[in-house]
Amino acid sequence: MIFSIIHQTIYKYDNNVTYCHNLAILKPKLFAGQELLEYDLEIEPKPTVINENIDFFGNSVTHFSIEKQHKELIVTAKSKVNRSYELQKNDINSEACKAITLETALSKLNSLTPEIIEAKQFLLDSVLIKNISSTIKDYAKVSFKKDRSVFDAANELMKRIFTEFKFDSNFSTIATPIQEVMEAKKGVCQDFAQLAIACVRSIGLPARYVSGYIETLPPPGKEKLVGTDASHAWFSVFIPEFGWVDFDPTNDQIPKNQHIVISYGRDYYDVPPLKGVIYGSGKSIMDVSVDIRPAIL
Repeated sequence: MIFSIIHQTIYKYDNNVTYCHNLAILKPKLFAGQELLEYDLEIEPKPTVINENIDFFGNSVTHFSIEKQHKELIVTAKSKVNRSYELQKNDINSEACKAITLETALSKLNSLTPEIIEAKQFLLDSVLIKNISSTIKDYAKVSFKKDRSVFDAANELMKRIFTEFKFDSNFSTIATPIQEVMEAKKGVCQDFAQLAIACVRSIGLPARYVSGYIETLPPPGKEKLVGTDASHAWFSVFIPEFGWVDFDPTNDQIPKNQHIVISYGRDYYDVPPLKGVIYGSGKSIMDVSVDIRPAIL
């Protein structure tokens, strides 16, 4: 499926901002099963300095600075992506995926192959996922048993979070600790992804945060409204000798064609769509809109 994506962020400031430096992580990734056909980043006012590089996790990051007074910043990323789950490198229905038990996986993680070394960085504490509580560890142990398939255990964890936690966009912020999410049994997609990552890491397996989009389909007979989609997040588990497998606990789905990947990180802190610093005073208002729909060729 080919998707057209428009992600726009507007900052409005009470007073003039004299200088700002920002980074944007908005460019879709390129891998087997996802092809980036077009990408354009529009910034208003026009940046004084702008450059793009690849970060530690392999994500495309655009750094830009605006060195003139402005009371509004508009950043619009326009992408066209060809998503084909069938072309992905690894088949999750294969024996190679489903036969690896937790005990086997933990043993194989002791090797020093480049793939294992790279994956094990996602075992470490990160800014938003650290000091994992015994409550979260016990929650993980319900699904993860030493003689059980890692895939089956992660799939069950995804389903448990979907069933037992309530989606509540008013409950949390990007700074809400995962322990609070665990206790309240509610949050949003980034909370559910980070809680799942904490669970997986607590039993000794690498897990990473996936930032991207998911197309939201309108009710039958209704026209899709512009801006009804949003940034999305899910988690990915590393299965030794197979690779990474994605799970979406917000929707109880293994991501396929409707999930578009932007970036990978240890948690949200590594891969926010847009962040920066400004020199100015007063308050600001941020408005974000995302629109995803099948592309017209």
